[in-house]
Amino acid sequence: MKSSNYEYDITIGILAMEGRGFEYPTDSIVASNGHIYVGNKSRDYGERGVRISNLDYNSEYYGDFAHYGLNEGNLISPNGLAEDLNTRLFVSDDYTHQISSYSLDGDFIGRWGKHGNATGELDYPSGIAFNSENHLYVSDSKNHRIQVFTAEGNFLRTFGNLGDKEGQFNLPWGIFINNNDELFVADWGNNRIQKFANDEYIESYYCKSDNSTHLNHPSSITQLSSGELIVADWGNEKVKILDKHDNLIKEFRGESGISKWANAFLETNVEENETRKISNLENLNAISELSDPHSISAHIEKYFWSPVSVTLDPENRIYVTESNRHRIQVYAPSE
Repeated sequence: MKSSNYEYDITIGILAMEGRGFEYPTDSIVASNGHIYVGNKSRDYGERGVRISNLDYNSEYYGDFAHYGLNEGNLISPNGLAEDLNTRLFVSDDYTHQISSYSLDGDFIGRWGKHGNATGELDYPSGIAFNSENHLYVSDSKNHRIQVFTAEGNFLRTFGNLGDKEGQFNLPWGIFINNNDELFVADWGNNRIQKFANDEYIESYYCKSDNSTHLNHPSSITQLSSGELIVADWGNEKVKILDKHDNLIKEFRGESGISKWANAFLETNVEENETRKISNLENLNAISELSDPHSISAHIEKYFWSPVSVTLDPENRIYVTESNRHRIQVYAPSE
């Protein structure tokens, strides 16, 4: 399979403050049971929308858990998701500065974490990922570092600090660990991806092809088995595939169609469906700031709008979680 041979497949999701749907989703993973778990942050720490949604590729909905609150099992602002080697789901909460764990059925297991800037303390934990030893790497965003813990929360080590030099960070966000235990960090404030092995800096990726394609505040990263990197280029409202030499292979702007859940809504709401059919959903003339990718995405429905997370499933399909459109666009490898 060539990494450039990806085409739009399906869309999953619809805006919903509770139940079947998403509200400002922050991350998604495809777990070992084949289910997709999606963290929903809601808006301005709103109560109703916060939850972890449980669904699958075919848009079958299995319920939700970890709703708004400060009690055990609750979340205020879920950010990153990861599954450990014991099939437990871990979620970072950037408001409580804690990590919570659940069974894949949604049963609460435990939580840990303390707010602060001392070693082992957290300030706005975001991306999380496990290595082959079942150690949890945490993107400690506002402390501008990566911290490593056991799954039970015992501190192991830390590296990085604020700056733009090799191995330094400025608000690191999403992280990914491959089968070789190589760590990739979306160094959001420095507009780059950094690669580490054994916690030591190896190299950086900027998408160097030309100035128009340079990374702009990347939020998430994953990797194909062939080595190509898939980056959620948040500031450019795109997803990019880079080769091992930092060259751009392919980029996606978004091609979303209507999800199964949205179709069901439109079938019920006939007048809204009729209005939609006669509307111009790609009216560039209505956009005053054509140089601003965020303005364009806000007006063109099929485009990505705040692509915050990219992940893969066992079939190598790419899942792009869009926070501002409350959906996931899926791209599948083609022949």
